Amino acid sequence: MSVKVCIFGSTGSIGCNSLEVIDNLINKGKDYSIQYLTTNTNVDLLAKQIKKYSPIGVAVTDDKSCEEFKRKYNFKDLEIFKGKAGILELAERDDFNLLISSLVGISGLEPTIKAIKQNRKIALANKETLVVAGEIVNKLLKEKSCTLIPIDSEHSAIFQCLTGESKNNVSGIILTASGGPFLKKSLDEMNNASIKDALAHPNWNMGKKISIDSATMMNKGLEIIEAKWLFDLTPDQISVVIHPQSIIHSMVEFNDGSIKAQLGIPDMKLPIQYALTYPDRIENNYPKMSFMENFNLSFEPPDNNKFKCLKLAVDALESGGIYPTVLNAANEIAVELFLNNKIGFSQIPEIIENELNLTKSSSEINLETILETDNTIRNRLIAI
Repeated sequence: MSVKVCIFGSTGSIGCNSLEVIDNLINKGKDYSIQYLTTNTNVDLLAKQIKKYSPIGVAVTDDKSCEEFKRKYNFKDLEIFKGKAGILELAERDDFNLLISSLVGISGLEPTIKAIKQNRKIALANKETLVVAGEIVNKLLKEKSCTLIPIDSEHSAIFQCLTGESKNNVSGIILTASGGPFLKKSLDEMNNASIKDALAHPNWNMGKKISIDSATMMNKGLEIIEAKWLFDLTPDQISVVIHPQSIIHSMVEFNDGSIKAQLGIPDMKLPIQYALTYPDRIENNYPKMSFMENFNLSFEPPDNNKFKCLKLAVDALESGGIYPTVLNAANEIAVELFLNNKIGFSQIPEIIENELNLTKSSSEINLETILETDNTIRNRLIAI
C-alpha cells in the first residue's frame, strides 16, 4: 500500500529525522510520499523541504511567520495553511494515511485528535497529547480502531518488548533515563546552571524544550504519564532507572521475573523507522551497536531531591484528573521563561509545584476543561 505522509513539525528534530528515515525507505523501494509538512517559525528550512519533497500543502502555525513565508517564497500549486486553524484543517484532510505527530507541547493535542477522528495511523512523538488527554485519546482510538505507535525511544522500546506478549503477564515496566547534563553535578551547580549548560545533553541532539525537560528530568516524568495511557498500566507498575549510556532504551518485567530490554545506539531514526514500518523491520544503513567494543552499562536510582520535576510528575499522575494538564502547562511556560532568561533553572520546579498546589481537583475531564485550564495557567505565568 502506498504510504502518504503528513508530518506535524517537519522542521524540528523528529521531523528532520523522519524525513531521513523516509528517504532511506524510498531508496529501499518502499512506496512513501510526503503530502504535507508543517512548521511554526522555521520557514527557510520548510522551503528547502518543499523543494526536495514537493508536498501538496504546508502549514505555518505562527501567523507572522506564515506571512513571511508567503512574501519570500512562491511555490506553484502549493496549498498554504495558516495558524492553528490551518493545521486543524490540514489534520482533517483525507489524502494522507500516516501522520507523524511531532509538534512541541500541547500544541499537538487538537491536531492529533482531529487526525485520529479521521482514522489515520499515528506515529506519535508528541507525548503531551497523552499526558493531558490520555483517557480521551484512548477512547477515540478504540472507537475508530485507529493505530497509534509511539516514537519516543523509551516507549518504542516498551512497545517492541511487549510484541507477542500477553499484558496479563506484565508485572511492570522500567523506563531508562540518561540523567541529562547534570547527573554528576551537585545540586548547587545544577540550580545555578546557564541555558547553555542545560541544553548540553550528553547523548541526544534534541530541540530546546525537550533538552531542558531532560535536564530537569521532567521529560521522564511526562514519559511515566504517557506510558500509563499507552500501555494501560497503574502508576506503581512504572519505574525509572538512571542509565547514563542510553543503550538500553527501556525494559519490561514479567510475572515470572524475566526482563526483556530493547537495546540500540542513541539514534532517533531507529524508533522512527519502527513506527513508520510496523510490524515490519526494514534494513537500513544506520550505525549499528557492537558488543565487541569496550563499553559498560551502568544503572542507578534517580535522585528525587535533586530532580524534583520527576516526583512532581508522579504526584500529578497519582492525583489524576486535571493535575497532569496543570503540570504540563506550568512546565512549558517555566521552560520558556528559563530559555528567555527570565527565571533561573531552580525556579522551574518551584513554579510547577506552586501551580499544582493551587489546583483543585476536577471530577469531569473533557477537551474543553483541559484547554481552558491550560490557557488559565499560561496566562497567569506568562506575566512573570
